[in-house]
Amino acid sequence: MGNSPPAPESNGTPLSHRPWTRRAFLRAALVGGTGLALPPRVWARESERSVGRGTVYQDRDGDGQPGPDDPGIPGVAVSNGLEIVLTDERGRWQLPVEGESTTFFVIKPRDWISPRSAHNLPRFHYHHQPAGSPQQRFPGVLPTGPLPDSIDFALTRRPEPDRFKALFCGDPQPRDLREVDYLARTVVPEMTGTEASFGVSLGDIAFDNLDTHEPLTEAFGLIGIPWYHVLGNHDLNYDSPDNRYAYESFRRVFGPTYHAFEVGPVHFLLLNNIDWQGPNPERPQATGNYQGKLGDRQLEFVANYLSRVPQDRLVVLMLHIPLQRGFQLGPGSQTIDRQALYRLLENRPHSLSFSAHTHWHRHLFIGAEDGWRGAQPHHHIITGTLCGSWFGGAPDERGIPHATMSDGTPRGYLELEFDGHRYSMNGYKSLGRPASDQMHIDIPSEIALNQLPQTAVIVNVFNGSERSIVRMRCGSGARWRDLEKIEAPDPRFLRLRERDQGLQPPYRALPQPMMNCPHLWRASLPDDLTPGTHLVEVIATDLFGQNHHGQQTLRLIA
Repeated sequence: MGNSPPAPESNGTPLSHRPWTRRAFLRAALVGGTGLALPPRVWARESERSVGRGTVYQDRDGDGQPGPDDPGIPGVAVSNGLEIVLTDERGRWQLPVEGESTTFFVIKPRDWISPRSAHNLPRFHYHHQPAGSPQQRFPGVLPTGPLPDSIDFALTRRPEPDRFKALFCGDPQPRDLREVDYLARTVVPEMTGTEASFGVSLGDIAFDNLDTHEPLTEAFGLIGIPWYHVLGNHDLNYDSPDNRYAYESFRRVFGPTYHAFEVGPVHFLLLNNIDWQGPNPERPQATGNYQGKLGDRQLEFVANYLSRVPQDRLVVLMLHIPLQRGFQLGPGSQTIDRQALYRLLENRPHSLSFSAHTHWHRHLFIGAEDGWRGAQPHHHIITGTLCGSWFGGAPDERGIPHATMSDGTPRGYLELEFDGHRYSMNGYKSLGRPASDQMHIDIPSEIALNQLPQTAVIVNVFNGSERSIVRMRCGSGARWRDLEKIEAPDPRFLRLRERDQGLQPPYRALPQPMMNCPHLWRASLPDDLTPGTHLVEVIATDLFGQNHHGQQTLRLIA
C-alpha cells in the first residue's frame, strides 16, 4: 500500500499466483508459517457467482457522488471480507458476492481519507444483503435489494505524516442512557481538541442493550476525529441461534466487523474475535455463550492483506478478547486460534496488538511460552476501559461513579504516538486526572516509630510492566532504592471496595479484586527515619525509557 501501490492486473482481477483452499491455508499457517508472507495471494472460488463491481474515485467536490471531474484512483485495495483486489488504472474493481450477505469495503490507503457520517464514523463499505437481517430484538441491516450496477467508494486526498497519534480505549459499555451520559460528560470534554488522527473503541460498545450504540456514537462524534469500533461480546444479537446473524445490529451501525486501513506508514487491522455459540436453552438469559475465535475466513483475509504489506512496516491489530489469556481461564478470555495468527505475524519485525475485555490494564510480551516463534516477543496491550469497573463504586460530586478497575487502575485510555515503525506512549491517561497522575503510592499517613520495620510502601504504576524499573527515596538527600515487583491485590482497591459496599441503586459495588495485579511494586521504609513528616518520592521508568514521578507524605510519631 502507501503512496505508490503496485499496478493491478487488468480490471481489478484477483492477484492470485496459485489457488489456495481453506484447508491448505490452515495447514500452512499452523505448520510452516513464514512462507505465508512471500507471494501476494487473493483466493477466488472457481464457481459462477454474482459479482459486485464499482469504482474508487477521488471526490474532488465532496458531494459523495462520482462525477465527470472525479477521476478513478488506481491501485486501491477493495475487499469482500475474503479476497482483495486492486483497482485498475481507472479505479475500477470487481469481486464475487459471498452467499446471501456480502460487505464490500475499501481499504483506506495512506494519504487518503474516507467520508464520515454526521457523527464521524468512517464510511468505507457497502452491505449487499438483499433480504436484510432476520427479525431480532435489536434491528439489523435493512433490505438492500438487488446488487447495484456500480458500488462506488469515495476518497479525498489528504497527506499523512510518518508521525501521528491515535487513541485506544477499552470498553465504553454503557447499560443505558444514564451511563451514556457518564461517558459523554467525562470522555468527550477530555478528548475534544485532541491531536490524534483517529480513535478506537476496543469492543463492548454496549452492555447488551444495543439501543445505546447510536446515542454513544452521537456523543463520541463530538470529539471531532474519525472513530472506529471493534465488536465486543456485549455487542451481539443474543437471540441469534448461531454466529451467522449475531452481528447484525453492530453491522447496521458501524459496518463490517473486521477490515483494514492505513494511516501514514502504519497498517491497522481491526478484527472480530467474538464467536457466538448460540443461546443456551438451559440459561435463556445468559450472555456468556461465546468464545474468542477469529475463524478461517478472517484469517485468510488477514493473510491476504499482510502478503502485500512490506516487511519494514508496523502492523497494528485491534480486537476485543486478548490473544493470550490474562489471568482468566476459558475460551471466552483468550483467542483460541491465535496460533494461526501468530504464524502470519511472527516473521515480521514490527507488530503490536490491542485488546480490552478484562477491565484491567496490562502489557503482555508474548513469547515461546504461548507458541510465538518470532525473534522478539510480541507486544500485546490489554487496555484499560472507559467504563472502568462497569461504572461501579461511589459517585463523585457530579453523580458519576469513580469506577476504579479491579487492578487499582482508574478508568481511562491510551494515547500512542507512531513514528514510522516505532511507537511510544507517555503513560496511562486517567479520565479527569492530570497527565502526571501515573501511580498510586500506598502508605499510611501516620506511622508509629515502633511499627516502622513492619510497614511497607506499595506502589501501583498504572502503565507499568515487567520491563519497568521503579525506585524510591525518603527525603531529598536519601539514596534511591529499587522496589521489588510483586503480584498481589492492590491494597487501595481493597479499601475502596470495602468502603463502597452497600451502595444504593443506581450505584453498584465494585467487583472482586484482581488477585495478581501485574504492575505493583513493594519496598520497606528505611529504618533510620526520625519522628516528623517525610516525603516519599517514586520514579517509575517505563518500557520506553520515560520517567514518571509520584510523591506521598508520611508522618512518623514517637
